[in-house]
Amino acid sequence: MIIVDDTGTIRLVNAQTEALFGYGREELLGRTVDLLVPDRFRTHHSLHRSGYAENRQVRPMGAGLELHGLRKDGTEFPVEISLSPLETADGLLVSAAVRDVSDRKAAEERINELAALVESSQDAILAKTLDGHITYWNAAAQRLYGYSRAQVMGRHVSLLAPPDHGPEIDLLMDRLRNGERVEHFETLRVTRHGDLLDVDITLWPTRSPDGEVIGACAIVRDISDRKRAEAELTVLYEQQRHIALTLQRSLMGTPPAIPGLTTASRYRPATQGAGVGGDWFDLVPLGAGRVGILIGDVMGRGLEAAAVMGQLRSAAHALAKTGMQPRQLMQALDAAVTDLDVPDQLVTCCYLVIAADAGAVTICSAGHLPTLVATPGEGARALPAPVNAPLGVGDVLYQQCSAVIPPGATLVLYTDGLIETPGSDIEDQLSQLTSTLSDLFTTAPDLEAAADHVLTTLLPDADGHNDDVTLLLTRLPDAPLAAVALDLPAVPDSVPEGRAFLSKALTSWGCTTRDDDARLLLSEVLTNAVQHAQGPIGLHVCRTALDLTVEVGDHSPQLPQPRFAAEDDESGRGLILVRALADDWGVRPTDDGKTTWFTLHL
Repeated sequence: MIIVDDTGTIRLVNAQTEALFGYGREELLGRTVDLLVPDRFRTHHSLHRSGYAENRQVRPMGAGLELHGLRKDGTEFPVEISLSPLETADGLLVSAAVRDVSDRKAAEERINELAALVESSQDAILAKTLDGHITYWNAAAQRLYGYSRAQVMGRHVSLLAPPDHGPEIDLLMDRLRNGERVEHFETLRVTRHGDLLDVDITLWPTRSPDGEVIGACAIVRDISDRKRAEAELTVLYEQQRHIALTLQRSLMGTPPAIPGLTTASRYRPATQGAGVGGDWFDLVPLGAGRVGILIGDVMGRGLEAAAVMGQLRSAAHALAKTGMQPRQLMQALDAAVTDLDVPDQLVTCCYLVIAADAGAVTICSAGHLPTLVATPGEGARALPAPVNAPLGVGDVLYQQCSAVIPPGATLVLYTDGLIETPGSDIEDQLSQLTSTLSDLFTTAPDLEAAADHVLTTLLPDADGHNDDVTLLLTRLPDAPLAAVALDLPAVPDSVPEGRAFLSKALTSWGCTTRDDDARLLLSEVLTNAVQHAQGPIGLHVCRTALDLTVEVGDHSPQLPQPRFAAEDDESGRGLILVRALADDWGVRPTDDGKTTWFTLHL
């Protein structure tokens, strides 16, 4: 409060004046009030003061003008001044109430700045009441929806939503009434011309000074271009994934269905990345009741791993068909990996040969995870096998071993994608797999259902695994219905003795329909063994419900080769006869030499 006389001389001030302007009371009294006015305003101030003396009433000074005060330190600040006349015995006095409006002016400037930003925003911004009626509409909203401000003010926001989105609007308004902020809600909106827009909406409640929710604001962004791009990328990704999976399946091949061998397999490509990897498995019919089982994993992901996998699978299949033993196959594959010259490429692989007649499994593992054996009523356990280095290490002498497996038992082979998951210990996962199989094989389960159960248990998140997953369950075939064996010396008399032994067995089994063919083929094979091999000679005959298999083993590592004999040759036609008359035949190397076999369908 500052009181001046009609000459503008300060007569009285209060303590707030001292605090506001920085002067002491004694510095102000008797001085002209122009002391408190910036130089540039003093001329106008004198005119206003003179005008007020002629028109005395309570009113603001300088209405409509920007007024400023001047502190003792020379700084200026915006003020509002209210004038009141005071008639005294000494003449007219004027009381001036001076208010510092710096905070209010700053707030107004901030509000104007924000209003300009909102109005110039490229995003549609609107405000509405709690019952959904529009109270603000910026220029971007007009561009987005096609409605002018006059066309939408006071109308309900459901005007902007497709007819079937009414419940969505109600739900959003309920959330706003509860004071909840809604971030990046993606939905559909409709323009004045009926076009649908993909939009991203952020909504928040507006509040009164006491904190009560009184309305809501929304920022709406058109994301139609982004949605179209996402849809195109999704289509492209699915096309690429389909190509990758087609390539993967082509490289993996389709294992043949082998009569008498029950299997169930599952392959799940990684859910991230290119969708191709280095997993593979294969079933190889070896004849004479034997089946080879291959499973492998090329370390790494992508096309390079898949290409290496395809080459190794083809090589492994071809090598297995020669009848070579598992350790020999691993030795050859190790050389193949080295020849591929892929830096730092490691491959794990496991090869098993099932001999149904002996109920035996021969196994060689190159750094692969343990093969499990699940036997009904006995649970699951790891199949003992020597621990060999992965393929590609080089200079490794691979070892194999054999184990007797009861008929009806199931071999379980898998790759590390099944049990090696982020955040889990591989030993714990292997224990869980073994426990899951033990629970399943209290009886003889259906293998297809068992495979599904294992995947569901070990990989509950079907879309969250970042490595290929391969699982193969193989139930050992039943043992032959009958089998007999005989050891013979490598002398000519062994040929008729062997024929007689075979005839006796066939007669006792009631299988005389192929007796002539069987005795002829045995004569040829035995003759070759007597003439070209070393004794003793082992003769093994077995039958199943469908086939008769005859095996002749000797101690010569030299494998017989079919050849075309000249007209005057007295030999060279034996294996030609075997190939012509037998339904299947072959030669496989053994540790002691080789075994030549043939099969006849009964």
